[in-house]
Amino acid sequence: MTRLPPLDDAWLVVIDPQRIFADPTSEWGSPMFDDALAPIKSLRSSFGAGRTIVTRWVPGSERPGSWGPYFERWSFADRPATDPVFDLVTPAAGWSNRGSVDCSTFGKWGEPLTRITGPTPTVVLAGVSTDCCVISTALPAADDGATVVVAADACAGSTQDNHEAALQVMALYSPQIEIATSAAVLSSR
Repeated sequence: MTRLPPLDDAWLVVIDPQRIFADPTSEWGSPMFDDALAPIKSLRSSFGAGRTIVTRWVPGSERPGSWGPYFERWSFADRPATDPVFDLVTPAAGWSNRGSVDCSTFGKWGEPLTRITGPTPTVVLAGVSTDCCVISTALPAADDGATVVVAADACAGSTQDNHEAALQVMALYSPQIEIATSAAVLSSR
């Protein structure tokens, strides 16, 4: 059984609950998105708007290095950041009293988040997609000294197999990254 760190002062970071990832007709739509919403809502109720941070992936205006070929491959996503596909899903409105932290990178860990959380916080990660933006946030956060808990059932992968593979990789980083259910997180608060 996973032993979780104290979560009284933890932050909930809900990664990219956006239409582009929720829409089943989107090339990036997660088939797990709807199932992750109820656990995310439960976590959000416990953490409140003051301890919840919501992020959004938005395409940057620059295409340095590998981002050029990336946007050639995923040209459907090469739109202005104001395009409605990048809007938060309706249930996510008001989850944070800070608005959203917008990044043009997969990983959300960095100065915009640490300005809110401090440099070595405890964070609970939820959101989409487990095998891209969640893992890309968890690894550098742990490397930077943050304590990371990934609420597995509050995350949505591009596929179930990819979700499980990402969880397996992140579990290798214990005790810096712990994998838990949302119920375990809630019982540790």
